[in-house]
Amino acid sequence: MSIAAIESVLQQMRTTAVRAGFQADVAQPAAGSGGFAAELRRSLDGISDSQTRAYGQAEAFEMGKPGVALNDVMVDLQKANVAFQTGLQVRNRLVAAYQEVMALPA
Repeated sequence: MSIAAIESVLQQMRTTAVRAGFQADVAQPAAGSGGFAAELRRSLDGISDSQTRAYGQAEAFEMGKPGVALNDVMVDLQKANVAFQTGLQVRNRLVAAYQEVMALPA
């Protein structure tokens, strides 16, 4: 797997996050703000935040707090699930790329 493919996956993650309503989580970093590792960390933090919000909203619904609708809870849980599945696929591709690089002859 090439760097261009990884960058493509990251761009897809950004696009998916924007469509899902996580604009604050996908702000474009400055040119020298940590590179790939920092971008990966921001993506993982965004996934974690979306899961935390969704589970918090589900708990609020279960407790019967006013203003929490079931459809909002379900949508947020699905958004968190999609974000997690996307992160999982990125991880799988990164592991495959690492294994491919390690298998190259010296």
